Amino acid sequence: MSQAIVTLKKGEGRTLKAGGAWVYDNEIESVEGKYEQGDLVAVHDFDGYYMGCGYINTRSKITVRLLSRKKDTVIDEDFLEKRVRAAWEYRRQIMDTSSCRVIFGEADFLPGIVVDKFSDVLVVESLTLGIEKWKYLIVELLRKVLAEEGIQIRGVYERSDAKVRLQEGLERVKGFIGEPFDTKVEIQENGVRYIVDVEDGQKTGFFLDQKNNRAAIHSICRGKKVLDCFTHTGSFALNAGIAGAESVLGVDASFLAVEQARENARLNQLEDRVHFQCADVFELLPQLEQQGERFDVVILDPPAFTKSRNSVKNAVKGYREINLRGIKLVRDGGFLVTCSCSHFMEPELFAKTIREAAAGAHRRLRQVEFRTQSADHPILWAAEQSYYLKLYVFQVVIER
Repeated sequence: MSQAIVTLKKGEGRTLKAGGAWVYDNEIESVEGKYEQGDLVAVHDFDGYYMGCGYINTRSKITVRLLSRKKDTVIDEDFLEKRVRAAWEYRRQIMDTSSCRVIFGEADFLPGIVVDKFSDVLVVESLTLGIEKWKYLIVELLRKVLAEEGIQIRGVYERSDAKVRLQEGLERVKGFIGEPFDTKVEIQENGVRYIVDVEDGQKTGFFLDQKNNRAAIHSICRGKKVLDCFTHTGSFALNAGIAGAESVLGVDASFLAVEQARENARLNQLEDRVHFQCADVFELLPQLEQQGERFDVVILDPPAFTKSRNSVKNAVKGYREINLRGIKLVRDGGFLVTCSCSHFMEPELFAKTIREAAAGAHRRLRQVEFRTQSADHPILWAAEQSYYLKLYVFQVVIER
């Protein structure tokens, strides 16, 4: 660790003191001592009280990300191995680990890195300069821990191609870590088989965070006509099909995603009942309404309409519009499944937006359940960014 000390302004560091891991640039009074970007530094309160150690990058508004609050902690290989072991042990206890998120950044006390496991393949996403220096060691430690459980990792692929890396002064990169391998990986989840494209798929190739939510729709889809909007590679649509839906239409604007969804339907022998269409959902839904189409279940799982607080107002308009259109397509007594995966679309605001959409559609919503991300994406209280996925299941009834 460098000898540098970051001192907070008086009255600042409220998030840190509440259990968070971030120190913002406008909270810092001074940085004393020599350091290089990405180095480990100590963080002190205005009065010299030790608050923890973490890595620094003054290019980022999040200037320091804490790794430990204990004063005598040494950040080395042993420290990282303990973190990796704890992350795996947590998941091993609470869920099926055949495919899961193994490391989830701040929520696993390893800020800036995400690792997903798809069968015998790992996909790594490094987002910050400080963790970049440790990523290869973290991968090797994870291989070691999994091998002790009899899990041999066939290959590792890096998907550090998110735009946020540019804010850290890092280039966007993707490619193999170690020997090349077939990047089309077959997994099974909730009885559904998928081909995951870890090289060219969105994010790390597949959205593991909806795992339990996809299982939760089985009971409402049996024998029903289902519309799955923003289907990506067909996950909700295929779960509806496996559950016994009479017919399913999945829609996505990405031609590549739709082709992968069709391949997944064939893999599950569902191509006779589960079909996919490449279209803009915002354009297609009004057309379906005009044609008199109605569905027993409508699923809305859009990408994040906002990735910053500055664009929340426009995001609200998008969520309101898509929910209004979706609600109008649900038969009386049918079901709406609606999601937001944006951290900045806070739960209260999301609920308010859905309520407004229902009023505009002249429908009443009866809440069946509220759900969030699967447990391999743990929500660490005081680390607000770890809570992002909200999902409602409603029964839709015409006003009486």
